[in-house]
Amino acid sequence: MQPNYEIKKSDVKSKSIATYSKFSQVLKHKNFYLMLLPLVAFYLVFCYAPMYGVILSFKTFDYSKGILGSPWIGVQNFKDIVNDFQFLSAVKNTLIISLGKLIFNFPLPIILAILMNELSKRKIMRLYQTVFTLPHFISWVVISGVVINIFGGSGVFNQILNALGMESSSPLIQTNTFRPMLYITNAWKEMGWDSIIYLAALAGINPELYESAEMDGANRFQRIIHITWPGIRSTVSVLLILAVGNIMGSGSLDQVLNLYSAPVYSVADIIDTYIYRVTFTVGADYGYMTAIGLSKSLINLVLLYSANMLSKKLGEGGLF
Repeated sequence: MQPNYEIKKSDVKSKSIATYSKFSQVLKHKNFYLMLLPLVAFYLVFCYAPMYGVILSFKTFDYSKGILGSPWIGVQNFKDIVNDFQFLSAVKNTLIISLGKLIFNFPLPIILAILMNELSKRKIMRLYQTVFTLPHFISWVVISGVVINIFGGSGVFNQILNALGMESSSPLIQTNTFRPMLYITNAWKEMGWDSIIYLAALAGINPELYESAEMDGANRFQRIIHITWPGIRSTVSVLLILAVGNIMGSGSLDQVLNLYSAPVYSVADIIDTYIYRVTFTVGADYGYMTAIGLSKSLINLVLLYSANMLSKKLGEGGLF
C-alpha cells in the first residue's frame, strides 16, 4: 500500500492565512519594529559577530597568522586553567563578592521602592527618587577618587584618626574591610537606580486594593505584606534569576579596578580584573584568556538555567 502524500488544501490554506496574519501584524506595528532595529543591530555587531573569536579558546594565538590561522591545541587551555592558582583565587573572590552583593545589596532597592511607595506626597517621593538615582550616573572613576580621598592613606578619615591620637588605618588596603567597602559603595551608587523597576511594578497595583484593605482594618504593614509584596513578587523573581545568572560576572569590573590595589589582590582580584591585569600588564596568551572568559560564560549559563528551573518549581513564572 502506497503512503498518502497528498496534502489537504484546507491545511495549506490555513497555513497561508496564518503566515499572512503574522505579516499583516508586523506591517501594522512596523513603527515598533523599526524602533527595535538599532538595538538588534547593536547586538549583532558587538555581541554576536565577535563570537567567532571564541575559537581562540582552543588555539595558541599567533599574531602573524591571525585568529583563524593560529594553531589548534585542543583543550589544553582549559587544562591549564584548572592548575592556575591565581585564576582559582579569582574565581573564589568573584563568588564571594557576587554572593555578598546578592545577599546585602539585592534587597535594598526593594525596600527603598516600598518605602517610597508608602509616601503620601508624590512630590516628596519624586524628590527622594531623584536624590537616590543621581549617583548611578556618576562613573566609578569619579566615585573611586572621592572614596580614596576620604579613606586613603592621607585621606580625611586618617586625618581625623590622627587628630584623635589614633593610628592611621585605611579600609581600602586591608583585606578584612575591602569587601564591605565594595558593598557599601555599590549600594550607594546603584540602590536608587535599581529601585526604578520595582516602583514601576508598584505603580501597576490597583489602588482600590489598598483602600479596601484599609476599610477592613489592615494596618500599613499588613497592606505591604498582603498587597504590595504579592504585586512585585514576580518582578523580584525575574531580577533575582538574572542576578544569579550573572554571579560569575559580578558586574564589578569598573568598581574593583578603580578601588583595589596590590595589598588586597588576595580578596579583591575577580575574574574580570584578573583577565585585564594579566593580559594588559603582565602579558599572556590570548587563547588562554579567551578560555577563561568562555568558562565564565558557561558557568553563568548553567546558573541562569538552574535559577530559572528553581523559580518555576517554587511557583513563579521564570524567564523561559
